[in-house]
Amino acid sequence: MASPVFVDAAGERPLPRAGPLTLAGRSVGAIPPTVQVLLGIVSVQIGAATAKQLFATAGAAGTVGLRLFFAAVVLLLVWRPTLRLDRRTATVVLSYGVVLGVMNLCFYEAIDRIPLGIAVTVEFLGPLGVALAGSRRLLDGLWALLAAGGVVLLTEARGDLSVAGLLFALAAGLCWGAYILLTAALGSRTTDGRGLALAMTVGALVVLPIGVAGAGTALLDVRILVVALAVALLSSVVPYSLELEALRRIPPKVFGVLMSMEPAVAALAGLLVLGEALHATQWVAVCLVVLASIGATRYAARPPDPPDGTAQPA
Repeated sequence: MASPVFVDAAGERPLPRAGPLTLAGRSVGAIPPTVQVLLGIVSVQIGAATAKQLFATAGAAGTVGLRLFFAAVVLLLVWRPTLRLDRRTATVVLSYGVVLGVMNLCFYEAIDRIPLGIAVTVEFLGPLGVALAGSRRLLDGLWALLAAGGVVLLTEARGDLSVAGLLFALAAGLCWGAYILLTAALGSRTTDGRGLALAMTVGALVVLPIGVAGAGTALLDVRILVVALAVALLSSVVPYSLELEALRRIPPKVFGVLMSMEPAVAALAGLLVLGEALHATQWVAVCLVVLASIGATRYAARPPDPPDGTAQPA
């Protein structure tokens, strides 16, 4: 799952980074931005694979609850946000936090039942749908057909895959689509990572009680807490910092193309960390969704120039 990254309301430019992340940004500034994005993707998927190893004792809901809790604590310490928000901003923060929590809960419930690579591939239909929504171009129809073909192949070759797992992954994808739209709203109404810190706290408050109800005192095990903290860093804090720094140096369109590799990276992480081998047909399905996402991002229709003739940023 992708980590939160802020762009402006039009989705064209990253919001300025300042304050507590400046020192961290300098430490990774020497790394090429494309490598930063790829490292962020790898970090997210290794975090997900690591989290899955806790499911036997902490449960999917307990694991994601702890992850969001620790991520919220780190972001609150870093950004120290204020609670003085106007009503509209508070509504955006609450909505974003609820969607963030439900999205992660559905995703973890999905990977508890199906391989990580397949879950991320199905989940990726959410942002792909947002990218293609409302388009009438024939080229975008091709990307939609490629993605649909990938889903059909996954369905035909699913073998003993859990239907519930596929539905949870699809629900996570729908939440991811809503999350993308809310990210623009959050980025336009808050600055830096303060809104994200508050929203992450809301997400933790939504999910953690569900996890506690399912896992109980198992969540207090020191080993589980340590691993959950590592998952929070791998899945949220580290990739967020890397991607935010990368977005300052590369166009969002290039960033989107690189992020399209996430299903393939997830499949590799599942294979290497969890031993989840996919069938040849499933690999083809993953590649079709990746190609559809790359195409939809790379050849997205350019927004029309404003009436004063000022060109949109590339």
